[in-house]
Amino acid sequence: MPVYVYHCDSCGFQFEQQQKFSDNPLKKCPECRKNSLHKVYTPVGIIYKGSGFYSTDHRSSSGSVSSSKPKTKSKQEENKSKPVKTPASGAKSSPSTKPD
Repeated sequence: MPVYVYHCDSCGFQFEQQQKFSDNPLKKCPECRKNSLHKVYTPVGIIYKGSGFYSTDHRSSSGSVSSSKPKTKSKQEENKSKPVKTPASGAKSSPSTKPD
């Protein structure tokens, strides 16, 4: 069960109360008995543990921010992607002629 912090606007009294999620929030101050209580919301600290949150999900492997320029392939990468034509075994290297 979570622990909530309440603050009274009338007398300034602040206290913690353990309640279920389904319980209604308290309204009456236990000190001055006025209906001026409200929950105090505090920021929650988040700790990321492990190999990294954004380094595997949002950044490049080098760790630098990616630029808006599109990447270009190097000549070596381009040559790898092109199919290499080799003559079939037993074929002549002379130009082919069409039969009439």
